[in-house]
Amino acid sequence: MSVLQRNHLMIIQEVAREGSLTAAGARLNLTQPALSHAVRKIEMQLGVKIWRREGRSLILTQAGQWLLSLANRLLPQFSLAEERLEQFANGERGTLRIGMECHPCYQWLLNVVSPYLERWPKVDVDVRQKFQFGGIGAILSNEIDILVTPDPLYKPGLNFTPVFDYELVLVVGSGHRLYGVDRVTPEQLADETLITYPVPSERLDIYTQFLQPAGIAPRQQKQIETTDIMLVMVAHGRGVAALPRWLVDEYAPRFDLHSVRLGETGIAKQIFLGRRETDADVQYLTDFIGFAADPKD
Repeated sequence: MSVLQRNHLMIIQEVAREGSLTAAGARLNLTQPALSHAVRKIEMQLGVKIWRREGRSLILTQAGQWLLSLANRLLPQFSLAEERLEQFANGERGTLRIGMECHPCYQWLLNVVSPYLERWPKVDVDVRQKFQFGGIGAILSNEIDILVTPDPLYKPGLNFTPVFDYELVLVVGSGHRLYGVDRVTPEQLADETLITYPVPSERLDIYTQFLQPAGIAPRQQKQIETTDIMLVMVAHGRGVAALPRWLVDEYAPRFDLHSVRLGETGIAKQIFLGRRETDADVQYLTDFIGFAADPKD
């Protein structure tokens, strides 16, 4: 009877991730011959073909693809279990893993993390930005503990807490025709270059809550990953952007920027922190959420 083991899943995951035995072996601290032997042994033990060769590459079979999917689900669970057991054994609090599903929220998070670490000297914080705009799967699979997002997706087993209110505004440079005005209409942006983060327009509030309801599209859209470069571009007249007012106020003295309200009433937003309902008894996690909502507490 074949027995599927954790090390089998680790090898399958690393070979698929690296694309070659040499690279995977380096990650697993195995020589290429030793990993080749392990690959053959896994197939022999499980009684099924997991890989096929195409040149120098190993390609997963249908059975291999299924095992890879299983590995991606189970290995984070194993790591979490071992981490929690080590915390119990050592009396440690562990690491709070925070996933970011919000580009500008990183600046807000910095203002929360520093005083939080002073409150919890035995807790480390690991911020993972690779989950931008795909964090629900990460928190459900235990890859992160807290998800920072402006657009919570309510799923069974998850809890979201609003911790910070802000207004989304248009940002313009000192030489722009809208510099100094109080508010802007969608029609006034029809001839503008809109600078955004690399996100589909259906996930950008400037489109979904402002431009699209009015049937307006900007003349051009440019996508930039970093907030600093985006604001430098705006300051030098390369376009306009939509960002939280608090963030614009923070950068305005450096770049001579001006914020303009979107429409008559503006666009109100919130930052939410999401967690698994099963983590309600993890004190350092729930305290982070409470502290983020009320830093004075």
